[in-house]
Amino acid sequence: MSRKVLVIGWDSAPPRLVFDVFRDEMPTLSALIARGAHGRLESTNPPITVPAWTAMTTSKDPGQLGCYGFRNRKDHSYDAYAFANGASVKERRVWELLGDAGKRSIILGVPQTYPPRPLVGDMVTCFLTPSTKAQYTYPEGLKAEVEAAAGGYVLDVDDFRTSAKDALLERIYTKTTKHWAVARHLAKSRPWDFFMLVEMGLDRLHHGFWSYMDPQHHKYEPGNPFEQAIRDYYRHLDRELASLLALVPPDTLVLVVSDHGSKRMDGGICFNEWLIREGYLALKGPMPTTPTPIGKVAIDWSRTKAWGDGGYYGRCFMNVKGREPEGTIDPADYETVRGELMAGIAAITDPQGTPIGSQAFRPEDIYRDVRGVAPDLIVYFGDLAWRSVGAVGMGGIHTFENDTGPDEANHDWFGVFVLSSPEGSVPLAGDLGDLSIYDVAPTLLRLFDRPVPPDMIGRSLLA
Repeated sequence: MSRKVLVIGWDSAPPRLVFDVFRDEMPTLSALIARGAHGRLESTNPPITVPAWTAMTTSKDPGQLGCYGFRNRKDHSYDAYAFANGASVKERRVWELLGDAGKRSIILGVPQTYPPRPLVGDMVTCFLTPSTKAQYTYPEGLKAEVEAAAGGYVLDVDDFRTSAKDALLERIYTKTTKHWAVARHLAKSRPWDFFMLVEMGLDRLHHGFWSYMDPQHHKYEPGNPFEQAIRDYYRHLDRELASLLALVPPDTLVLVVSDHGSKRMDGGICFNEWLIREGYLALKGPMPTTPTPIGKVAIDWSRTKAWGDGGYYGRCFMNVKGREPEGTIDPADYETVRGELMAGIAAITDPQGTPIGSQAFRPEDIYRDVRGVAPDLIVYFGDLAWRSVGAVGMGGIHTFENDTGPDEANHDWFGVFVLSSPEGSVPLAGDLGDLSIYDVAPTLLRLFDRPVPPDMIGRSLLA
């Protein structure tokens, strides 16, 4: 195939905002939708940036990837964690498979690409890069071009969980403007067949400003000064999209995708406080009187059966004899205790005593393989309307403040998928309904008339 393929990733873009609420505010995207195909894109379980983008580009699930979030246990000790980066990705991604056929790729800001690996093409790594002092491009000489094109590159939006909203909004726009300046530079200056960029500014905006937009959010105040901040940013992204499309051949196939969606956050469930109350977790001393990360509290492992991690979803780890250093759960009782935890989590209520619809999943029930050190349970409080708070000393099971700083939104199960072209023919049209994040890589390969590896778990939408 001689046509180019351009993939635009909008991290955390939800179908309701893209296809309904703000569609008329985005003429460029709206035109693509009208002359192409679109649908809701079901995310990974968990619907988290890492591993979702890697799952999208490999068509492998988090268990197969051995990656369950930004931080993963290295082993069964109590304090050994590693941040997920590109070095932990063992599966081949779509641009590597295209490179086998001599197709050149430009990869810009795709999560889990730091440290950069050689490829047939050019790469600028992602927000997980430690700083711009690191080597964040392939080839190395590209770094100077990136810095020049951006006027000083920015990898991420610093401190997006802050109450200083004016400064946060400025940082989001600065990061976005620099990112798309680099995208235009690369599109003009480098040969390419496949181009993929991921914009993280949208995710940072949702977390920082959702309550200012959403009348259903408990913190919403009508007429607040940031009520239009999210709408205005979507309009800005649409203009950036238009500026990039102006530089590519008019028959370029364009995908606009997101790794997961977003929704309002109603509050937090203090997971470890609940485990303490239910007798699964014991501290050596008194409960802290101020919020304290669980990793900074002395745990009495001899009396502990389970502990939890915080985040947009919860991870529950069990203290098993012969597995953890001071395990207390006999392996013969493992499933019994795990079942009790699942039932207890499902029964958690809101402050008024109403069940919120929480669920806990066994990894082996949702993944095709379970590699690395997986949580014993993957937990969703209130179907992601409530986040998991790992700190203790929060003063109870429920909180309406976040232990890691102000955060207004949680992730949601469905992202977006659009396949179109500015002027050329499009192989699909209309509303495709619900699709899977695992279908993206097989579809991209088929767009280039490349075979789909049999171990990919998704299907080509062109089959």
